Amino acid sequence: MKIEWNKKYTTMAVYAVITICVGIVFYLISSQVKSFSAKIGDFVAILNPFIIGFSMAYLLNFILKFFEERIITKYMPGVKKGAKRAIGLLLTYFVAGVMCYLFIKFVWPQLMESIIGIFNDAPYYINSTTKFMKNIIDNFNMTPENMALVEQKWNERMDYIMKFATDFIPVVGNTVMAVISSIWNIILGVIISIYLLKDKENFFAIAKKMTYAFFSKEHAYKVLELTHRANDIFGKFLGGKIVDSFIIGIITFIILTIVKMPFTLLVTVIVGVTNIIPFFGPFFGAVPSIILVLFVSPVKAVWLAIIIFFIQQLDGNIIGPKILGDSIGVSAFWILFSLLLAGKFLGIVGMILGVPLFAFVYSIIKDITEDRLDKKGLPLDTSDYMDE
Repeated sequence: MKIEWNKKYTTMAVYAVITICVGIVFYLISSQVKSFSAKIGDFVAILNPFIIGFSMAYLLNFILKFFEERIITKYMPGVKKGAKRAIGLLLTYFVAGVMCYLFIKFVWPQLMESIIGIFNDAPYYINSTTKFMKNIIDNFNMTPENMALVEQKWNERMDYIMKFATDFIPVVGNTVMAVISSIWNIILGVIISIYLLKDKENFFAIAKKMTYAFFSKEHAYKVLELTHRANDIFGKFLGGKIVDSFIIGIITFIILTIVKMPFTLLVTVIVGVTNIIPFFGPFFGAVPSIILVLFVSPVKAVWLAIIIFFIQQLDGNIIGPKILGDSIGVSAFWILFSLLLAGKFLGIVGMILGVPLFAFVYSIIKDITEDRLDKKGLPLDTSDYMDE
């Protein structure tokens, strides 16, 4: 029997059935949230090697493109495409391997030594800092009530720091064990990343072919344009931020070594890594670093604050703009908005990827708005809508 889809009651019945089915699915999921979350977690765990592999391939693609376009093409012009890709992959993974080896050989042991030394000497640092703070309080000639209140608050903060230090050691141990247990996934991720980079043009072609197959030509063009735009925004931001943070790390290490700052390598790593986070990164790196040095020498902690402030001014006004340029294309207000929003839902990952993600969404909304204004014959420049 042929169903007359255009009939009013037939359409209503179909919508009712769809609504009921969606409601049943929603009820089943909501009534077994833990079981559903566990299955989602198992599914994500299966995909972990592919997630790691895709992330590695995306980041290493910048190095591969550099070798292929700047080195091999220039100095080895007669090399065929397949050999060019093979040489590029060898050089890319050689550079990545050397960087990992240098980190594990020289940086990692000193980091662990600094962290263990901090926790071993934590009681001494806290007692010294407490005596220093008491001397400062005595110089202010405070009333006994105010002095007791300040001492109480200070002791509470010290107890919190001691508790944090005590709880932090198992966290570090569990994190190291989690990384070690994920070695197999990392190995698989490396293998997957090699295959992705080796045949990346073929994967792009397959995706493009499927896009044209499932969308109209006009919509396919738009999907591909948005894909290229997203890759351009994320690529410029992540690549630029990594290079920028690496330079900031080197400058920090040189300056701190010259002034003989305590925990030089540890502070350098903290400052360099947190610098990847826009806006809040310098604050996240400065505060724990200054607190660490404060336990050893309050004077050097003040100098460290001045040095980090100087380096961040250098980064914000000279190094960052030179490397990143206008890769984001959004104002400081929207950067702050995207950081707070993405950080709330995705944590540190959200704070790193929230800005380029918002910039991508912002560009889409901007295109739609300007297209509608153009069809209405209205001006596109924002300044035209400002009241005099």
